[in-house]
Amino acid sequence: MSAASVLLRRALVVGAVMLLSPVGCASTPVARTDSEQPTSQDAPKPKWGLVIHGGAGVISRENLSPEREAEVRAALTQSLQAGHAVLAGGGSALDAVSAAVRILEDSPYFNAGKGAVFTHDGVNELDAAIMDGTTRKAGAVAGLRHVKNPISLARLVMEQSPHVMMVGEGAEAFAKSQGVELVDPKYFYTEDRWQGLQRALEKERSQPQPSSALPAGYDPVSGDHKFGTVGAVALDQTGALAAATSTGGMTNKRYGRVGDSPIIGAGTYADARCAVSATGHGEFFIRYTVAHDICARVEYQNVPLPEAADVVINDVLVKAGGEGGVIAMDREGNVAMPFNSAGMYRGYVGEDGKPVVAIFRDAAEAAGAK
Repeated sequence: MSAASVLLRRALVVGAVMLLSPVGCASTPVARTDSEQPTSQDAPKPKWGLVIHGGAGVISRENLSPEREAEVRAALTQSLQAGHAVLAGGGSALDAVSAAVRILEDSPYFNAGKGAVFTHDGVNELDAAIMDGTTRKAGAVAGLRHVKNPISLARLVMEQSPHVMMVGEGAEAFAKSQGVELVDPKYFYTEDRWQGLQRALEKERSQPQPSSALPAGYDPVSGDHKFGTVGAVALDQTGALAAATSTGGMTNKRYGRVGDSPIIGAGTYADARCAVSATGHGEFFIRYTVAHDICARVEYQNVPLPEAADVVINDVLVKAGGEGGVIAMDREGNVAMPFNSAGMYRGYVGEDGKPVVAIFRDAAEAAGAK
């Protein structure tokens, strides 16, 4: 092989490797001649990493105390570190997103697991989903009241049953059969969430709303409202992608309402090219199949992941009146974190193990704004 050919091969390999970045763009494949095909030894490996979110909504410096902000950032960082430890040890994307989401479920600062909001009847109902991008196998659960970590049960539905989704008492019966940790409903009680329900009920009594309106817990003026869903997407060292999402639903919800988080293609989706976890007003994410729409644009239109995610969140959803955001990752390690709300708890970590966490939409956190 000539010296020119060797240099060309090296340039192509370098150009194909994309660093993990919150504003990364997908690379354009370059054709090779048969004599320039890489061997298994010199083929570039995907850049691996993890992206998480802890919910989007009315999140501003004015309504988040410095103490709470520090606690939230610490929890997000711990979640990133847990997922990174899995990936760094050669673990799967599925294991990484599971580990990252469990940390957030165990924290009282997010609307999932321990920090779940209350329904109109004063109980906590939990939903979750997980999806393997390589096989497109998925597991989802909804309406749980005793499962400590819903994401763990969702994975068991995927791996230990022939089904994709289980709900309510049936899902909890399956949890018992699988030895999943169950807790007394009192475990999920937090004073902040309880008082949030009381404010929502008072508003409901004083300001009756049409049946088509958002629940009274939605209050963008006071800053009491936030779509606190948590989620993670990951790319492992083998190039496999996975997505996971967990939520406590919406404050003051009724009638066993289920949002987008456990619905595959709406709030959670992963395939061989793309993985997405969403947070926001679930009804809109369901109607517009947001998670799948982003990945479909990457596959069928061959557009970069950040562009696809931005169009869906800041054009399609905005025009429809939907609020929220997503985290997404593609098989080259490109990252997208767009949101159309005031803020979104979010973060990412790459091979270097240095977690990056952001909350607000301002210049100080521009690196995490998309």
